[in-house]
Amino acid sequence: MPGTVHPAEDFIAERDCEELRKAMKGLGTNEAKIINVLGNRSRTQRLEIVLEYKVLFGRDLIADLKSELSANFLRLCKCLLLSVPQFLAKELKRAMKGSGTDERALVEILVGLDNRGISEVKRCYKVSFEAELEREVVNETSGDFKRLALSLLQGSRLEDDVVDRELAKEDALELFNAGINRFGTDESKFNAILCSRSYKHLKMVFAEYKLKTKRELTSDLRTLSEWRRNAEVERVSTRTVAGEDIEKSIRSEMSGELELGYISIVKKIKNTPTYFAEELYKSMKGLGTDDDQLIRIIVWRSEIDLVEIKGAFESLYGKSLREYIKEDTSGDFKSLLLTIVK
Repeated sequence: MPGTVHPAEDFIAERDCEELRKAMKGLGTNEAKIINVLGNRSRTQRLEIVLEYKVLFGRDLIADLKSELSANFLRLCKCLLLSVPQFLAKELKRAMKGSGTDERALVEILVGLDNRGISEVKRCYKVSFEAELEREVVNETSGDFKRLALSLLQGSRLEDDVVDRELAKEDALELFNAGINRFGTDESKFNAILCSRSYKHLKMVFAEYKLKTKRELTSDLRTLSEWRRNAEVERVSTRTVAGEDIEKSIRSEMSGELELGYISIVKKIKNTPTYFAEELYKSMKGLGTDDDQLIRIIVWRSEIDLVEIKGAFESLYGKSLREYIKEDTSGDFKSLLLTIVK
């Protein structure tokens, strides 16, 4: 899946370093030059610039940027100069720093990574903060959400393309019996299935779940219709037209951060670009902007699938991602975001 940022064809690290140094040397700062370089180079090229800058000038590029820039523009520039595992490790640290935990950021990162990505982020977290990521998650979360986060952190999801229809039916039945078919919810069953099965397999599970609930609820409707035809029958009938989507069941059975976690997993599995498009919309809707989330998704997905995310965003909201960014951000921060988004 293509991103919006690609390697510059005429890339010369030394030349870019000289441009950046000139942009920050002397009185005033040429923000346009900084935006042109950082917004139009791939991550690999930007990391090369960081190393070359120190070789050429004996100075740290990020330190120089800190002395010249501020606020969200500085934060975005700094994020662009880190490897993906370094960047996401810092985002996880920020999400758990201080009073309260940013569960949305925690979930978004853990759900968005594959097994290798989780392993790399855990390694970078330990190097950067001299702490085990799992231990910090244990300290900063609680209850069923903590168990969900720890399950995701194991990075043990199957990643093959094998789909076993019979196993999918069994998993769908397990989810049905662990949720809407019992009093209370057995979260351990949801963890075991949603955090370990492959994406392809789970797509089949969700389809089988919908078929299963259609059969069960239709059977309930027939029983009801034998002795009562009223508003309740009509309500059940509407629910059984196409069965119950797994998302609807999760929303009816769970709440708070646990609901957020499971819904995020399901949405990511169903359609990754749509999931991130919805998260970007949430970062900008209403009063104020969640700049942390906006930066995180744009920087992280810029070389992965931001083209598809842009398409999904416009299909969902009838307005382009660029338009939303123009309306919700300002100044050099806005200019650099738009350069990345294209």
